[in-house]
Amino acid sequence: MIKKTTYLALMTLLLASCSDTEQESDAYGNFEAVVTTVSAETAGRLHFLHAQEGARLKAGKSVALIDTLQLDLQRKQLEATIGTLPQKLRSALEELEVLKKQKANLVRERDRVARLIERNAATDKQLDDLNGQMEVLDKQMEAVRAGTATQNQAILAEKEPLQAQIALVNQQIRRSTIQNPVTGTVLTRLAEAGEFVGPGVPLYRIARLDTLDLLFYVDAVQLQTLRLGSRVEVLTDQGTDAYARTTGTISWISEEAEFTPKTIQTKKDRVNLVYAVKARVANPEGLLKIGMPAEVNIEPSGEKTAGQ
Repeated sequence: MIKKTTYLALMTLLLASCSDTEQESDAYGNFEAVVTTVSAETAGRLHFLHAQEGARLKAGKSVALIDTLQLDLQRKQLEATIGTLPQKLRSALEELEVLKKQKANLVRERDRVARLIERNAATDKQLDDLNGQMEVLDKQMEAVRAGTATQNQAILAEKEPLQAQIALVNQQIRRSTIQNPVTGTVLTRLAEAGEFVGPGVPLYRIARLDTLDLLFYVDAVQLQTLRLGSRVEVLTDQGTDAYARTTGTISWISEEAEFTPKTIQTKKDRVNLVYAVKARVANPEGLLKIGMPAEVNIEPSGEKTAGQ
C-alpha cells in the first residue's frame, strides 16, 4: 500500500512537472516561408531545367529553356514579308512619261495652230480645244502622282504592324529562357527535360530559407505587449528534452481576432479568440524547416531589435 501511494505521488509530481513545462511557453506555432512557383510563359518542349531539389539558386540565373524553333520560323516569315514590301511599291514614272509626251505633242500642235491663226489659216476654236486637252493631261498627271503616293503609303503602312509582330515574337523568345525570380532554395521540382509545357505550367517551387516566419497565436492580454519589431524568444526541439533558443522579430500582427486553430492546444483553448502573429527568425545554418513546430516566449519589455 505504501509502495502504491509512493508511486502515485511520483506520478503526480511527474505530471505536475510536465504540466509546468508545457506552461512555460506563451504561444505555439509553426515555421513557414514565402514559396514562389516558377512557371513556363511560352509553349514548347523543355530543353533543360537546372533546378534540382535542395539547390540554392540566385535571382536572375537562367534555369530553363523552352524550344523556340516555331517562334524563330515565325519571325523569319515576318521578316521575309517585310522584305517584299519595296517590290510592291508602285512607280508612276512610266505613266507620267507617257502623259508628258502627249502633252509635248499638244504643245507643238498648239504652237503650230497659233501660227496658222496669225495667217488666218486656223480658227480660235482649234486653239482652245488644244489648250483644253493640255489641261486634262495636267490633271491626269496630278491624279497619277496622288494615286501612286496613296498606294505606296498603304503598302508602307503594312510594315509597322509586321514589325510589332516581330517584337512580340522576340519577347516570346526571350521569355522562353526562364530566369529564376528570387534567391532561395528549390523545394520541389515539377517538370523534367523533354516534357512539353505550356504557359502557366509550374516548373519548380523555390523559397528563401535563410529567414523563416513563425506563425503563432496570442490572446488579447499577450497582444498588449507586442509591437511590430518586438523581440520574442523562439524555442525549437533539440534532442529529447532540450530546447534550442533563438530570437525572433515580430513582423506582422493580425488586425482581426479569430478562433484558435483546432491544432492548437486543448479543446478549451480552441474556443478562445486569438490573434495571429508572425515573427521573423534568422536561419543561417538551415536548421529550421518549413512546418517545424516551435514555442514562443513573449518578452515583457516589448523592446525592439537593434535597427528597428
